[in-house]
Amino acid sequence: MPSGIENTFLVVTIGGFVIGMLGNGFIVLVNCIDLVKRQKLSSADCILTGLAISRISQLWAILCDSFLLVLWPHLYAIDKLTKVSIFWTLSNHLATWFATCLSVFYFFKVANFSHPCFTWLRWRIRSVVLVLLLGSLSLLFLNFELIHVFNSVWTNDYKIYARNSTWSPNVSETHYLHQLIVFNFISLIPFLLSLTSLLLLVLSLMRHIRNLQLNPSSKDLSTEAHKRAMKMVMSFLFLFVIHISSVLLTGWVFLKLQGRLAKLVVVLTATVFPSSHSFILILGNSKLRQNAIGLLWYLNCHPKRVKSLPS
Repeated sequence: MPSGIENTFLVVTIGGFVIGMLGNGFIVLVNCIDLVKRQKLSSADCILTGLAISRISQLWAILCDSFLLVLWPHLYAIDKLTKVSIFWTLSNHLATWFATCLSVFYFFKVANFSHPCFTWLRWRIRSVVLVLLLGSLSLLFLNFELIHVFNSVWTNDYKIYARNSTWSPNVSETHYLHQLIVFNFISLIPFLLSLTSLLLLVLSLMRHIRNLQLNPSSKDLSTEAHKRAMKMVMSFLFLFVIHISSVLLTGWVFLKLQGRLAKLVVVLTATVFPSSHSFILILGNSKLRQNAIGLLWYLNCHPKRVKSLPS
């Protein structure tokens, strides 16, 4: 039977899941309505929709993992659990790369460089995003191989633990560390792409401010756009670091601390990224922000209208 503390963490995880579903579901709903009305979506809206859908899948995987930890921990010794891991790996990979593509998209749309290579890529931003997504598929296949090998080691170790209540001294920590290194490498690529986009945005903003100082009469139209794009990319990088740390800690906690409660804390931390980032995206996008304000105004005013009706 789960303890009171485990039930509390499970309830909090469900709360994070509901919040994340509301934020990401709102993004999908607004863009789908816009698609029906205008028969097309902008590149940014397509990326946001793909990101929100992958985040919804990611939240479902985290919720399933939380229930398994609390209610049916013995299922970690069953090979069928690999299907849950594959579903989580796919959704996590797609969410990471859609967010990375969004960072790259903001960079090309907002930054201003005179280099011909930058201009050429800027005019082909749709192709750049598509190449990034297709290129990430090779890393996805590598990730699937990793998760298959790691799950084999994971389930075997858990069977030993379930049988003896202690970890076997022959557990291959070296093998686990090798998997960790490869996983870090896979996560490092989108992180570096987003970090590079942020640094180039800072450089572009500095050059823009310097040009304004040299030409006081010129109009300042892009400073705020630079700052908004930088905030969006910085928020992604910050939350991405928290998310990756929680993912890496999950395996380490399970291997070292031998407890469900510690792993539940880490799983709860993993919900922060897909749940909170959606609201940052809503606040940073003018169309989503206006729709959110309109929805809040309607929800706030509708009960008053109902009360004012005669009985």
